[in-house]
Amino acid sequence: MLAGNSIGKEFTVTSFGESHGKVVGVVVDGCPAGLPLSEEDIQVELDRRIPAQPKIVSGRVEKDIAKILSGVFNGYTTGAPIVIMVENKETRSSDYEAIKDLPRPSHSDYPARIKYGGFNDYRGGGRFSGRVTVALIMAGAIAKKLLSRFDVDVLAYTRAIGKVQMEGQLSFEEIRKNRYKAATRCPDLACAERMEQAIVDIRKEGDSLGGVVECVALNMPVGVGEPLFDSLDADLAKALFGVPAVKAVEFGLGFSLAELKGSESNDPYILQSGRVATSTDNAGGILGGLSNGMPIMVRVAIKPTPSIAKEQKTVNLSTMEEAILSVKGRHDPCVVPKAVPAIEAAVAITLADHMIRSGVIPRVLKEQ
Repeated sequence: MLAGNSIGKEFTVTSFGESHGKVVGVVVDGCPAGLPLSEEDIQVELDRRIPAQPKIVSGRVEKDIAKILSGVFNGYTTGAPIVIMVENKETRSSDYEAIKDLPRPSHSDYPARIKYGGFNDYRGGGRFSGRVTVALIMAGAIAKKLLSRFDVDVLAYTRAIGKVQMEGQLSFEEIRKNRYKAATRCPDLACAERMEQAIVDIRKEGDSLGGVVECVALNMPVGVGEPLFDSLDADLAKALFGVPAVKAVEFGLGFSLAELKGSESNDPYILQSGRVATSTDNAGGILGGLSNGMPIMVRVAIKPTPSIAKEQKTVNLSTMEEAILSVKGRHDPCVVPKAVPAIEAAVAITLADHMIRSGVIPRVLKEQ
């Protein structure tokens, strides 16, 4: 058993590497043979990770050139494990020497130090850095390409940053068209401008913001999932909590369902173009742990970046005295925009795994 670094049962993803180590990479095992795959396919997704707006992101900008080391031959997956990696080049580890004994409030520094006896790589947060989402995004690129062969489309986007949030719901076509036009990854372009300004303002204060990322999966077949404990929503939530800074997950109306009557929350069945559908999608496309054929709608809350310039109380773990910490160096004032492709990848990976487990996706793909 690989201690917490793998997810999936048929489409298995194993992440490796640290924020300031030599590489970050991923091993994808169980991808069906016969899927056309190139480094360019991976690169398209990686290039979406860092918004091209320096005012709202960290000064650390890695080029992240994907290298496929195995599992692809003559442009097709072979059925063998696929290994992909990128190099870490833009590191500045000295930024972390001064605070290695000063755990950042609301970061994993303290529990990680205790769990691993001080042997953990603390530079840039090590394994607990948002940098490791690179591995998730690379695996997600494969999953998304696999899902597209079966007309399943996964779209993540920013719903809120701080108190600035989208009002209402855009069409899926508008979301698909606009989400990466804005640095904040919000498809409502007017709202996206307000979000960007909120990030710029909070950065000037030496503080940070969190937000909400929403993800929708379209055209899922009915009956995908393995209840009770491998239900589709349970596995989606597990994958999503593997994205650093995620602190809450809800499906459909989520917590709002608790305020409704059954007659208000139920999704009535109707016939639509000769197939069974529901007139509303309050359940978010999953019932009893199984996909019901409606769009899967999941929403995650991203906490504010813990590394901030404002002074905070902490404890010096060497002297065991209380101390004051102001975090210097290169840090994101808001990680929500970077989280969008990672959330999309986590959802795609889970859906691919379950569709293989359900027999919807075969072990060997035919030419299309």
